[in-house]
Amino acid sequence: MQQDQIVYFEKKGPENTDAALRLAVEAARTLGIGRLVVATTAGGTPRHLMEQIDHDGLDVTVVAYAYGQKAPGSHPMPEELRQALTAHGFHVHSAAHALSGAERSLSGTFGGVFPVEIIAHTLRMFSQGVKVCVEICAMAADAGYVVSGQPVVAVAGSGSGADTVLVIRPEVSSRILQTRIDRVICKPVAE
Repeated sequence: MQQDQIVYFEKKGPENTDAALRLAVEAARTLGIGRLVVATTAGGTPRHLMEQIDHDGLDVTVVAYAYGQKAPGSHPMPEELRQALTAHGFHVHSAAHALSGAERSLSGTFGGVFPVEIIAHTLRMFSQGVKVCVEICAMAADAGYVVSGQPVVAVAGSGSGADTVLVIRPEVSSRILQTRIDRVICKPVAE
């Protein structure tokens, strides 16, 4: 992998998952970064990483959204898969989205736009996956799975699967504006 080469996918979506995960692992190894942070909803992307991609030697944190988003106590990731990922050595973390969470409740109740949503919409100008990469890294830092300022390779997508990989120096949510995106490894062209 050339240091400054960015892979652009012509279309967003899950058909890019295999390539994105391979690029993420290659970037981590080439750059000497030991941590991957992977976004998921129902667990498909980390399952693919676990079953299909040689990720030996990398510390993997899977970040999913909080329980109860669709119905009290529910989560789209089956508990058996969560247990399998954990048994495989992956850290699995569920939390409120750093770039919406409680603020979405305010905008939905009172109307209007609030500052955290402006950050999210600005990042979406690059792609949905770019926004999610920044968000999951803050969520992982909040939980202590990654350390602020230390580079990680983040993997996210545009609804399902993976199509975006960034090298990020994350910050916790309370300092999210100090997050630094060091490299774009891949992303979809335009959404």
